[in-house]
Amino acid sequence: MLKQRFNDIYIPEAGVDEAGRGCLAGPVFAAAVILPEGYSNEMLNDSKQLTARQRELLRHDIEEKAVTWHVSFVSNAEIDRINILNASFLAMHQAISGLAVNPELLLIDGNRFAPYPGIAHRCIVKGDATYMSIAAASVLAKTHRDEFMTKLHREYPAYGWDRNKGYPTGEHREAIVRIGITPWHRKSFRVKEQLRIKFDD
Repeated sequence: MLKQRFNDIYIPEAGVDEAGRGCLAGPVFAAAVILPEGYSNEMLNDSKQLTARQRELLRHDIEEKAVTWHVSFVSNAEIDRINILNASFLAMHQAISGLAVNPELLLIDGNRFAPYPGIAHRCIVKGDATYMSIAAASVLAKTHRDEFMTKLHREYPAYGWDRNKGYPTGEHREAIVRIGITPWHRKSFRVKEQLRIKFDD
């Protein structure tokens, strides 16, 4: 069962998570969420453990009931410029900055984070399967990014982004071999090297 909060006494804690870090194409998204005291939803879990339908239902519930939430993204061009780790931190910082209520503590999914000025944070490995606020952030980051990539798919249907959302599936890699990359691909991920390794196995 997910924990409602990090502290014994309720304070505004923001769960923060990202989506799209391991993709070959598209932005990296991040979400920050402060849930109200006593929030509960039996479906809420790490977004990777949920169906697309469950994530959409949770997205609407979280966006309606959260004290505040915000989703931000950093473009593939910026990822190429500052690297994916720094881009993930930047997206998280932007999501935190967009909250209508200032949190007193940030709960970060994972083991690394660039400190946000003036707010304490805790990094929690598998935090999206431990704390409700991080799970909620994972759902928002994932659903907003999936929606973005599905829209891009209409312009670039050959890569299957409506299904793989920019992740390095066989279908996606093979389309790059046939057609090449788009303006939405991350050039810093050395796509050609990844393809060579994949197809030489």
